[in-house]
Amino acid sequence: MNLEFVGGILLGSLHAMVPITLSASGEVIGESAGLFNIGLEGIILVSAMTGALGAEAGGPAVGLMVGLGTGFVIGLIFGGVCTYLKGVQLIAGVGINLFAAGMVAFWLIHLGVPGHHAVAAENQLVNISTPYGAFSPMILVAIALPVFIYILLFRTKLGLKIRAVGENPQAADVAGIKIHLLRLLATAAGASLAGLAGAYLSIDWLGSVTKEISAGRGFIALATVVFSGLNPLLVLLGGFIFGFFDNLAVWVATMPAVQKVIPWQFIAMAPYAVTLLVVTGVIGRTKFPAAIGTPYQRE
Repeated sequence: MNLEFVGGILLGSLHAMVPITLSASGEVIGESAGLFNIGLEGIILVSAMTGALGAEAGGPAVGLMVGLGTGFVIGLIFGGVCTYLKGVQLIAGVGINLFAAGMVAFWLIHLGVPGHHAVAAENQLVNISTPYGAFSPMILVAIALPVFIYILLFRTKLGLKIRAVGENPQAADVAGIKIHLLRLLATAAGASLAGLAGAYLSIDWLGSVTKEISAGRGFIALATVVFSGLNPLLVLLGGFIFGFFDNLAVWVATMPAVQKVIPWQFIAMAPYAVTLLVVTGVIGRTKFPAAIGTPYQRE
């Protein structure tokens, strides 16, 4: 098999891996603290829009920071509702997704071209040129972050506190840990990585914003979290697997010869079909924190 072809597929898979791995890594932090956020899809979508506008105002670095900040703010709102106000986490996450879908569609209408907003090349993140194509620096970030988060959760005192408030908040409260504050900050930090993933989509990998830009990647990230069992290192593996099939669908859609053998619509289902198969295989074996999804009420 042609080495250049294999290198191109691998590089494309790494690019497709980035938004899934970033979002899933952040969700591991939040779920370890006891909050699950199914609003990742909405956070990615909104942050893709705000990240693009930030890049157009101050350059790609500003765009990435705006996307990160957008995710953090949404995570703070979600965390505040679900901790201090005892909101239902499932409903709050659905609310984020619905809000994002409506807001981005409305925003795109007022940017000149309904449904699509292109980001100029000078406002996009500069990639590294390789014989197999452009290599985004965000790939290195996506690879390093799960390792960092693993060390944080399993090798530091802060990580022990995060896991304690997710597993046994009553005991953590007795030990003097501020349950609500730690959960709030953990879920906000996790959501900020989904925001970074959104900005990456619009100002790096795809170079534009559409109302479908998230394309289910937030839900695939949630499946990756299930696959990983809240182990950030397995998030990296899961992100690459799902990223490979995501990239495969894009590649087939651009190859007429392949489409004559396999319809591209069939291949386009691959990332979601693989997600369902993986989740079906591991859902009963994955152990989540005992207090996940349950608001803490001091007795």
